[in-house]
Amino acid sequence: MKFPIVDCHHHFWRLGQGNYPWLEAPDPAPHRYGPVQPLLQDYLPADYDRDTAAFEVVASVHVEAEWNPDDPVTETRWLHELAEAEGRPNAIVAQAWFARDDIRAVLAGHAAFPLVRGVRQKPNAAPDPGQMQAGLPGSMSDPNWRRGYGLLAEYGLHFELQTRYWHLAEAAALTRDFPHIEMILNHAGVPEDRSKSGLAAWREGMEVLAEQPNVKIKISGIGEMGHAWSVERNAGVVREVIRIFGVDRCMFASNYPVDRLVGSFATIFNGFLAITKDLSDGDRRKLFHDNAAAAYRL
Repeated sequence: MKFPIVDCHHHFWRLGQGNYPWLEAPDPAPHRYGPVQPLLQDYLPADYDRDTAAFEVVASVHVEAEWNPDDPVTETRWLHELAEAEGRPNAIVAQAWFARDDIRAVLAGHAAFPLVRGVRQKPNAAPDPGQMQAGLPGSMSDPNWRRGYGLLAEYGLHFELQTRYWHLAEAAALTRDFPHIEMILNHAGVPEDRSKSGLAAWREGMEVLAEQPNVKIKISGIGEMGHAWSVERNAGVVREVIRIFGVDRCMFASNYPVDRLVGSFATIFNGFLAITKDLSDGDRRKLFHDNAAAAYRL
């Protein structure tokens, strides 16, 4: 690799204190990749450094790891303590739910910590395309949700969205109505349905969202249940994202350790290298380093 990496999407956790309901429940529900049991161990900077040892990861961004939503600011405080002791993470995307009555206090709490750059939420209000309708509680068109979202600008924070393709048109309307708030779409819009019709619907939603200039995208988390991560299965998705959004708005990330369920860090990043081998060194450096360094003010 001719350039360093900014890994703009990974997670740390220390289990045993009940902070991660999705991992610490008596019988945890499966992830979209499959059972979570392989993840049921602490994952801390030393573990991340071991997994990335073959690469020059000069900075990393921690994205909220679905900490107990009763007290999301505590995760941010813990991450700052970790950064002071271990040198990672270098920036943080915190957890916030915009329909909460105390959303202003939550955002103020996060913004008081110098490593926080934005907040993430997964507003999947409709479980499938057939149930999608405007104004659902907790959706991006819910007026109460939007009131909370509008506070981001006051605290200098951007928004990170993880959602399925049938919510992307709603996301486009949100970014159009709030042009002063930057959005970063996580995990390439979650293209988990690789059927011809599924990819067509995902592509349509992505093209609608990409029309809004205040949207960037992370190419990460594109694994599939029952399949190991491979260039053959993921090259088309990666190239489509870059075509739709353009090199200047895309950035690669690992989603580690969650994506360890489908491939090693080396498999994923060597895959990204292979998929982009026809691009110039300048464009590849943007995808692996420069765009994320700018987006997260590193």
